[in-house]
Amino acid sequence: MEIQIHACVLLLVALASSSLMAAQSTNWSTALLIKVDQSGNGDFKKIQDAIDVVPSNNSDNVFILIKPGIYREKVVVDKPYITLSGLTSKTTIITGNAYGDIFGSATVSVLASDFVARSLTMENTHGAGSKAVALRVSADKAAFYGCKIMSYQDTLLDDTGRHYYNNSYIEGATDFICGDAASLFENCHLHSISKGNGAITAQRRESPSEDTGFSFLGCKITGVGSCFLGRPWGPYSRVVFSKTYMSGVVLPQGWDDWGDSSTHSTVYYGENQCYGAGAASSKRVTWSRRLSDAEAKPFLTMDMIGGQDWLKPTPTHFKRPSYIISKTAGGNK
Repeated sequence: MEIQIHACVLLLVALASSSLMAAQSTNWSTALLIKVDQSGNGDFKKIQDAIDVVPSNNSDNVFILIKPGIYREKVVVDKPYITLSGLTSKTTIITGNAYGDIFGSATVSVLASDFVARSLTMENTHGAGSKAVALRVSADKAAFYGCKIMSYQDTLLDDTGRHYYNNSYIEGATDFICGDAASLFENCHLHSISKGNGAITAQRRESPSEDTGFSFLGCKITGVGSCFLGRPWGPYSRVVFSKTYMSGVVLPQGWDDWGDSSTHSTVYYGENQCYGAGAASSKRVTWSRRLSDAEAKPFLTMDMIGGQDWLKPTPTHFKRPSYIISKTAGGNK
């Protein structure tokens, strides 16, 4: 019996060591390329078909290139290490109009780790009146570059995990960046289409032990009416804006308490070196914070999301996956 247990332990150690070596030796500059083209000149005409062909236990860097077009489909990314990339966000659009359920309405749902989106528009065109998510991110280690994310209510359900948004445009009216992820938004454009007092953020941190929150660095806020910077979906909601241009659409009080004054002592709403007509501090609510550079720093680096360990470079070399070659050879596109 002892010999059998010892043998099992050795086997587990060997498997763990081989997995670690494989992870360390992964060359992220090379990716498996799958093409999606509505005209039929790719491997698939639908984005979801391209995702579905990837093995469920995928450990390869898979790059799904989506040719220009308007893709009317609900996309669910349920395999790890997948990149969805358009050529530009103006020409590659994933669109839907589902509404009602905050999780089920999403046009694009990211449910697996190590996801990347580049140069895509993800939109929900339902409009006012109900929850209508354009993008749901319910997975760890997801990054978005040069994307447009557009809806009216709950546009971006930044649900859980660590996320990075760079040079992206996010539009909505009511709580249009919401959830309980730990996310850094860098050089992003936030555009409020609220005609009244909508909120940009509704961060859902539930306890002081949660290492979550939304940080906005070097961003820009514009709009058509007036809006709050945020309101607390959770009692320990945490949001920081730094070096962000705030146009006059931002209401003078800055933040809303959602009708519950008990959250004044538990939320963490901070601003640091922001500028523009909407950044004036004289009428800000007393329970928000004007942060010094030292106080803001922990929220404004990749350390906040552990990005040094998982953000990957854009691949420069591509090869065809064996499972695509075999399907093409069999005439089954």
